[in-house]
Amino acid sequence: MQEKTEIRKPGVCIPWEEKRRELGPIQGDEQVFQTVWEEVDGLAHLYIWQLLLSF
Repeated sequence: MQEKTEIRKPGVCIPWEEKRRELGPIQGDEQVFQTVWEEVDGLAHLYIWQLLLSF
């Protein structure tokens, strides 16, 4: 059984599309949620790289 490999954009840990499927109905502006998620995810990616490069 071959595992499906998903290629992600550079600088992304969990893409918004994947996270959106996990969330329930969003009350409010979905674009705000997406913007905040992408910024936080980018910081997480940067943090992981910093750890890898520091040690």
